[in-house]
Amino acid sequence: MRNHTAHDQANHADHSNHQGHGGHHGHGDHSAHGAHGGGRPGGLSVSENGYTLEFDSTILAAGTQQIGFRVIGPDGLAVTEFVPEHEKELHFIAVRRDTSGFQHVHPVRDGKGTWSVELTLEPGDWRFFTDIHPAGHDGTMTLGIDVAVAGAYDPRPLPEATGVAQIGEYTVALDGELLPGEASELTLTVSRNNHPVTDLQPYLAAYGHLVALRVGDLGYLHVHPEGEPGDGVTAPGPEIAFMAVAPSAGTYRLYLDFQHDGVVRTAEFTVRTATTAHHQDPAPQTAPRIAPEAAPDHGSHHGHAHHAHH
Repeated sequence: MRNHTAHDQANHADHSNHQGHGGHHGHGDHSAHGAHGGGRPGGLSVSENGYTLEFDSTILAAGTQQIGFRVIGPDGLAVTEFVPEHEKELHFIAVRRDTSGFQHVHPVRDGKGTWSVELTLEPGDWRFFTDIHPAGHDGTMTLGIDVAVAGAYDPRPLPEATGVAQIGEYTVALDGELLPGEASELTLTVSRNNHPVTDLQPYLAAYGHLVALRVGDLGYLHVHPEGEPGDGVTAPGPEIAFMAVAPSAGTYRLYLDFQHDGVVRTAEFTVRTATTAHHQDPAPQTAPRIAPEAAPDHGSHHGHAHHAHH
């Protein structure tokens, strides 16, 4: 999906304002975290470009606890200098492999390069992702690692694709089709008690942050919205628009973080890539392909409020 987003929106494949991993340049430039070159998702490897994730332990107890980790650089030492992306040196995503338990948090780093953060973990197999831009490296990358949380594992079925998420008084509706290999627009509309929310608050230099995970391998795409707060064009709701590209056909889980009344909430959706005659044509393509207009697609719900974004 497109980056805005790792917070930035990018240009996967060849979208116009978005660029793959090496193309993140800070907040205003939305590029796709987690997407590499031809739209390959990020986070599938614990090591990339000479940088490796190293955790204190990859076997954890269930419950709320502090975890520690480092990013080891090509010189074998913990990295201590990073280029901030969307106001943070590192964005951390935790999700259980059944796509439940999503948390987007921001660890704190000490002078020696060790990061620490508090997570709430249920038993099961988890995937942890870090979006980073090490100083001296030419762009942002997403590293991922598997972690086992001890205890009786009760896997949850994949939520249905309904296109509407309910989080307390808030309803978020998803409109648009996700297309494999092509850019398309996804629009998320936020309302509260059936009234449009027109005063969303900036959160990490955007009105919304979108993470997409491919069901099956949790290939990671971090997406951010078109525009940014204070640009004189982007309204603070009720709609948040993202450009996205699915690296392949399949099912994806989307997680939208938005802030209102001082609280960051997360809306969750299940989305299946669209199949159109345009994509089914087996004949060789001799002319540039243009993505069709997005039509409503539907992701599923199961949102939850969480205040762990710091």
